[in-house]
Amino acid sequence: MSKSIEYGINRRRFLKGMGAVGGAAITGSLITIDPARAAGTFDVTMQLGWLASNGILGEVAADKLGFYKDAGLSLNIVAGGPNIDGVASVASGRANLGSISSSPSLMLARAAGIPIKCIAAGYQQHPFTYFSLTDNPVRSPKDLIGKKVATQGTARILLRALLAKNGISEDQVEVSVMGGDMGALMTGQVDVMTGWNTNINALSILGDKRVDMSLWDAGIQLYANPFYVTDETLAEHRSKVEDIIRVSAKGWGWVHDNPEKAVEYLVERYPNLDLKSEMKAVGLITAFSFNANTAKNGWGTMTRENWQAQISAYDNLGQFEGGAPKLDDLVDFTVLQNTAADRPKYG
Repeated sequence: MSKSIEYGINRRRFLKGMGAVGGAAITGSLITIDPARAAGTFDVTMQLGWLASNGILGEVAADKLGFYKDAGLSLNIVAGGPNIDGVASVASGRANLGSISSSPSLMLARAAGIPIKCIAAGYQQHPFTYFSLTDNPVRSPKDLIGKKVATQGTARILLRALLAKNGISEDQVEVSVMGGDMGALMTGQVDVMTGWNTNINALSILGDKRVDMSLWDAGIQLYANPFYVTDETLAEHRSKVEDIIRVSAKGWGWVHDNPEKAVEYLVERYPNLDLKSEMKAVGLITAFSFNANTAKNGWGTMTRENWQAQISAYDNLGQFEGGAPKLDDLVDFTVLQNTAADRPKYG
């Protein structure tokens, strides 16, 4: 399932999003936090930045298997989408946990004065990819020179960052804005299309003609599916936040060991998802969730160096109107430190 990458957030959009969240709350799609709903139970309202998809395999499995209940937690997953600003939902207190598609969304939100902090990274590498065909392949950034590249409007900044990182002038690439339909690539309207390589359905049209160049391998190394909370939630409910990360980690560890059963649980909860496609995607999902970094430091790990590189890259492109956020305002590493013994070390 396609995921949009929200890179244009600023204070004005945040306030506008608050209105959208308020409307959604009236219809009952969001709920107010109630830590004492039941004796000894802490309600977790997890706001997604996208529609429910394979990015929450671990949470769905953990809920199905009773891991949240065993930890004194109750999980409610709230889907995002084009009319839901997930950051606004968390910042307003209508949700007390968020997971969004891409780490820059959190950088831009913090720079705009929105008091949120990242506490873990769901995917160690970002799935965003530049797709081309074997008869006109793009295998490295220099191959983009002279090409027609179609990308999503919110992802244009990623192409700018990629070009800057590799010393390529923006006028050497012809850019157009399109959605995620790969038909334009197959018919030769463009040379390159962008999207997540976990979107099996959309990519199926490319068949064995497909050539991938990942954003990560091209030098822009972002985290995907980062988890975040507000400063207030972290200060007032730190032990519960740590419990949430422990349970999510346990759920993802179970997915690593039981991928096919995890997909069955996901499709059982979200019947609109295609079982066959999700079975094909689950190997990619676990590979993004576990690598050499998690083998050493456990699921969800992050590094100061990676985050600072992301901040610097966006700052160099003039993306922070009020100045770049400070690393320690944006990211809290102590939740990972305090849960280190409980996060599975697979790679």
